[in-house]
Amino acid sequence: MSDVTAVYDAIIIGAGSVGVPTALALAEAGLDALVLDQFASQGQGSNKAAIGGIRATHSDPAKIRLCLRTLDIVKGWGATYGHNLEWTTGGYSFVAYREQEERTLKALLKIQETYGLNIAWYDRDALLDIIPDLNPEGLIGGTFSPEDGHCSTLLMGHAFYDAAKQAGAAFRFNEKVLAIPTQGGRVTGVQTDRGVYHAPVVINAAGAWAAEIGALVGMTHPVFPDSHEAGITEPVAHFLQPMVVDIRPAPGSKNYYFFQLHSGQVVFCITPEPPVPGLDCRETSAFLPMVARRMVDLMPRLTNIRVRRTWRGLYPMTPDGSPLVGWAREVAGYLMAIGMCGQGFMLGPGLGELLARMVAGNTTADDAETLDILSPYREFQGMEALK
Repeated sequence: MSDVTAVYDAIIIGAGSVGVPTALALAEAGLDALVLDQFASQGQGSNKAAIGGIRATHSDPAKIRLCLRTLDIVKGWGATYGHNLEWTTGGYSFVAYREQEERTLKALLKIQETYGLNIAWYDRDALLDIIPDLNPEGLIGGTFSPEDGHCSTLLMGHAFYDAAKQAGAAFRFNEKVLAIPTQGGRVTGVQTDRGVYHAPVVINAAGAWAAEIGALVGMTHPVFPDSHEAGITEPVAHFLQPMVVDIRPAPGSKNYYFFQLHSGQVVFCITPEPPVPGLDCRETSAFLPMVARRMVDLMPRLTNIRVRRTWRGLYPMTPDGSPLVGWAREVAGYLMAIGMCGQGFMLGPGLGELLARMVAGNTTADDAETLDILSPYREFQGMEALK
């Protein structure tokens, strides 16, 4: 181990969808931030497997608020920082072919509209005007939120990393966290296999490895990673604007979703049922036949598009499908931002600003409500409706 020793205002463990935006927000608030990651560069955990969708159309008020802020940040990113994220405001559409989904989506509109979302229900013909290639047979309608969209995960990850470094945040890669020392019931920093770093605040943003980090301060975090597969097609002429989400369950999958990238490829993903627990990121032979049948049934136009590749990433899941965000009661200075449940890409920028306000001690009344909803000490009841 080297003799590296440095002092920071906050140390972030994890240079991914949450850790990098948090570093940017801390640095822009004038705080010295260090980000540590076990991998060789930023975004090498779950982040690189994300497909790039960003929506505020959740059923959870905390997620709605955080993702509305993310949308503001991403939409204004080019003007503020100069990077091109390939942002596309194509919207999201949750379709309904059964009365069960119609009831669910219409009931959620009341919550979503309360928090200022631009979203509405569209009956069959009106939805076909927006997405003409949907299979009309049995279609009841669906919701459409035109201000949601998607961008390049690669470009966005590098943009936040570059902006964070420009703002003064420090990054150290290829470092394994070995210990989080404490004194008098408070964290004092982080020890890695290459050095010791001191700070009064340690933020766990370690994604699928969050429970492993929590164990270093004697905590048991209910974060259980499972594997989800995704794929991408060859590029074709543009025909699809919104992300299309079908929440009907089917053998092997709970739901699935797809959209067309700025560059023409169609990206798709399913939520497996039952879940596939663990850290295994190897693709399977079952995924593509399963998702292809569902997609072609929903949108026959996709029949002859060729698939270029598939991959598998990790969703750090919690018992109720919502993140765990808050200060630890057991050890002062330890801040949890874990269990993003596969939505870290869309939650990260808004959440990063919230975490910076928490460290700086200037949270708002809205923040207090968000933190109450996402409290790591809440009782887990049910599962978020649009997970």
